[in-house]
Amino acid sequence: QVQLLESGGGLVQAGDSLRLSCAFSGLSFSAYIIGWFRPAPGKEREFVAAINRAAVTTFYADSVKGRFTISRDYSENTVYLQMNSLKPEDTAVYYCAATQRQMSRAPEKYDWWGQGAQVTVST
Repeated sequence: QVQLLESGGGLVQAGDSLRLSCAFSGLSFSAYIIGWFRPAPGKEREFVAAINRAAVTTFYADSVKGRFTISRDYSENTVYLQMNSLKPEDTAVYYCAATQRQMSRAPEKYDWWGQGAQVTVST
């Protein structure tokens, strides 16, 4: 069984930074691709970022590229999303998700989901 738990959200001002954590519980953390998603108008989930098994490849949404960085710590079984230069448009509940399939920006390709962490960015 795989369980994911997000933490690190909060209320910040535009231009500030936050680091979200996604703690993975289960066997073989390194066998899973991990992605971050958030709700968006007209969508259940919008892709934010993903990292592959060996942390060699990362994907980012155009809206966050250059501002957000995804990474993983194998000793802690944790994936991080470093969020810099936050904008009010980044306000959302952020979900981490896991898949054993190939890297994807499509939420339907992910099989396990956390419960979300609220990020609120004020002007």
